[in-house]
Amino acid sequence: MLQDRPYMRDSFDRPQTSVVTWLVSAIVAGFLVQSVLLRFFGISFDMDLGLSSLALRSGHVWSLVTYAFLQDTGNLFQSLLQVIGYLLAIYFIGREILPVVGERRFLWIFLSAAVVGGGANVLVHWRQPELLLGTWPAIMALFIVFACFYPDRELTLLLFFFLPVTVKPKYVALVLVAVDLFGFIFYEIGHAASPLGSGLQYSAHLGGVVVGWIYFRYVHDAQWKISGSEADIELPRWAKARAASKAQNGEPAYKVNLGDRSNLRAEVDRILDKINSSGFGSLSAKEKKILDNARDLIGRR
Repeated sequence: MLQDRPYMRDSFDRPQTSVVTWLVSAIVAGFLVQSVLLRFFGISFDMDLGLSSLALRSGHVWSLVTYAFLQDTGNLFQSLLQVIGYLLAIYFIGREILPVVGERRFLWIFLSAAVVGGGANVLVHWRQPELLLGTWPAIMALFIVFACFYPDRELTLLLFFFLPVTVKPKYVALVLVAVDLFGFIFYEIGHAASPLGSGLQYSAHLGGVVVGWIYFRYVHDAQWKISGSEADIELPRWAKARAASKAQNGEPAYKVNLGDRSNLRAEVDRILDKINSSGFGSLSAKEKKILDNARDLIGRR
């Protein structure tokens, strides 16, 4: 019976608010507070929460994270469009990679990209401080992870907001990295005006790119194996080593008599809890097969 499962009971703890919702809410709240205080009260806390070498010299270590939730509100309309772009990117990318990486790792990627990207920008502008605001380093990291998982999935983008263009994520990632490298070498290091506009912090973007690539290559340890539109995701080496260590220490492995419905129900509950905490990508091939068998069993009722 469905009522026998813990997650179907009223006392069962329901899934908490998604990390994507929290990040989107934090960015929106930061933008609204900034805009209201500046427009109506003439108050700005950009120098206290924004990132620069002066801020770090003053001991504002928290600015390595807080800058990612603030925007340059000098031009309200431009800032609003930028915030909308951030929110759409986090939502659509999060929808694709969150089931694979899980809630905690998604947040880890976002915050790590903010810190590394912001730190890279501070080092480049240490002698000539520039205020850094915005979420682009984290967005770049999330998109690189997405492009690594699904390099050949077709994306339809609106060029100039009205011209639909279909591209693959791996090509978009290569173009973005090439633009940032070119801008970093020829404009940011030389402190020259970029033709793409002022305020573009190429070093911060590249810091986000590095975080995304390191996560995919060394943390998640997946391979670029595409079967149709789905990526073949493997467990990272550290997770495999940990599982092997547990087996050597005599810890019981999951060997369930699937012919017994009560055992099958308990095993399915365990697997669903694992998906809720670590994402679908953390499942082994055996666990996925158990879910398929359970689904077929329910379908035959």
